[in-house]
Amino acid sequence: MKILSYLLVYRRFLLIVLTPLLLLPLPLIIKTKEAECAYTLFVVAIFWLTEALPLAVSALLPAFMFPLFGIMESKEVASAYFKDFHLLLIGVICLATSIEKWNFHRRVALRMVMLVGVNPAWLTLGFMVSCAFLSMWLSNTSAAAMVMPIVEAVAQQIIRAEAEADALEMSCSNGSINPALELDVIHLLNSVLRIHLNRISVYYNTYLCFSRHDNDVGSTVCTIEKENEKEKEQVLKNPPPAETGRKSREDKYSGIFKVMCLCVAYSATIGGLTTITGTSTNLIFAEHFNTRYPACQCINFGSWFILSIPITVIILLLSWVWLQWLFLGFDFKNMFKCGKKKTAREEASAQVIQEEYKKLGPISYPEIVTLVLFILMTLLWFTREPGFIPGWSSLFPKYKGYATDSTTALVIGLLFFIIPAKTFSRTSNGQNTVFGYTPLITWKEFQSCMPWEIAILVGGGFALADGCEVSNLSKWVASKLTPLGSLPLWLVILISCLIVTSVTEVASNPATITIFLPILSPLAEAIRVNPLFILIPATLCTSFAFRLPVATPANAIVFSYGHLTVMDMVKAGLGINIIGVAVVMLAIMTWIVPIFDLYTYPSWAPNISSTNST
Repeated sequence: MKILSYLLVYRRFLLIVLTPLLLLPLPLIIKTKEAECAYTLFVVAIFWLTEALPLAVSALLPAFMFPLFGIMESKEVASAYFKDFHLLLIGVICLATSIEKWNFHRRVALRMVMLVGVNPAWLTLGFMVSCAFLSMWLSNTSAAAMVMPIVEAVAQQIIRAEAEADALEMSCSNGSINPALELDVIHLLNSVLRIHLNRISVYYNTYLCFSRHDNDVGSTVCTIEKENEKEKEQVLKNPPPAETGRKSREDKYSGIFKVMCLCVAYSATIGGLTTITGTSTNLIFAEHFNTRYPACQCINFGSWFILSIPITVIILLLSWVWLQWLFLGFDFKNMFKCGKKKTAREEASAQVIQEEYKKLGPISYPEIVTLVLFILMTLLWFTREPGFIPGWSSLFPKYKGYATDSTTALVIGLLFFIIPAKTFSRTSNGQNTVFGYTPLITWKEFQSCMPWEIAILVGGGFALADGCEVSNLSKWVASKLTPLGSLPLWLVILISCLIVTSVTEVASNPATITIFLPILSPLAEAIRVNPLFILIPATLCTSFAFRLPVATPANAIVFSYGHLTVMDMVKAGLGINIIGVAVVMLAIMTWIVPIFDLYTYPSWAPNISSTNST
């Protein structure tokens, strides 16, 4: 037992040591560059999936393993760790830092919830829409961490309103006792009184029996006690109507709290699908695709938004319906009631939301500047190469393809370090008060928000992809995957989606997509299918980590509030996983096809002969 306890304590250390040693025969026996690159890939992938080492530390392994194996020079590997993706990430984080610093995200979330009303179903939808909108521009973790305290405040206010409403039901508006409730109370008191009288009778009869030396003491006591127990059971089985109503309301509002919590976790993930900058998996896909297929300029902010916004909206609405049905039942009559007076609980919800919004005060100057820069960044992203009309990049015909979405992000991001956070204010005598110059964000604040681990992780993924190309490992994989071309295309896509959806539940999303992109790209080329046909669904499904609290930081944040059990999340997450994969399959077979002409093998993809072997 002591040995097992030691093994359990040092399991991560043993995994770090044993993984390279057990895989070492691969490069020693098969002395080819493909085998050496595969060895590096397997070691890094196992460390990423198990998180034996921090993700960023594991991502640095190719930086010294590739030069030692003679696959790539150290300078070439180093250049893979900082690419256009990192510049785009820096610009987006500048915007996110300003939004969080000046509480603009909180104002947006509260305003959206106020617009949809306080009916429980609509309130849930309001939280989902606001959290999904925020996660389009912020990280999923930040969106969930911001919205969840508001949800918790509303939930606590509903609990207080529930207690007050139960107290009010004890009396009428004029202070008299409610007749219906009075009968219930009398019924309950009579039952309790009968139980206690029976118990007194037991003690009295026992005394008489002992005083008379009665031999049937035990049987007499047992008989009366059995009658007493039957009386108790009758009271418990048939409680008064008021008690039954209170219990059913408690169950109902417990379900509402679960729905409200889950809607935050899931909408934070779903909203991130919408924009290319919404989640790290989208950014990793875009950089991998543009690096592997530089002749294709079809993946940008605008094209991704057009293909993903219907997916996001459909999954969001179906998830809302699924959560409502699973925990509350889908009551159309109460959900869509109009013109009826609000209940005490709904009034309490509206009150706490309005109070939270009033605490923010009037919109401030930094919030206005942040909003303007946010709108400007979005417009510049959309209008760079919209596709149906010439974009602003056409103003530089000599430098076509030079400016990317990262160019826009950096220009706007730089402004956050320049524009002052405070303006002059006039005193009572008309003079201007001068404040010290402070920009909207500082470098320290930016550093605290910048996900350096993700930046290094993505760099490690790019280094692995480059190593697979240089060593011809990707060509070898493509030749082995060629037989899959005999399967129906929809089945190949579905299998890819199910595999990444399963893996991402136990591994981080960035690690999962980084591992699978170099595998799926050669697969598409081997079966002569437009790579986007397989890569887009796989990228979207990598974000579908809904079933476990540890699957994503957003899930963990929501679970930590204590309203959910693991089984709640497993049941709800499984349904949303199915919904997500089904909607993605529908999208890739319908409206995404004409956007990228998916049924045509593109000229920008390499022609790989099916006879190619290594």
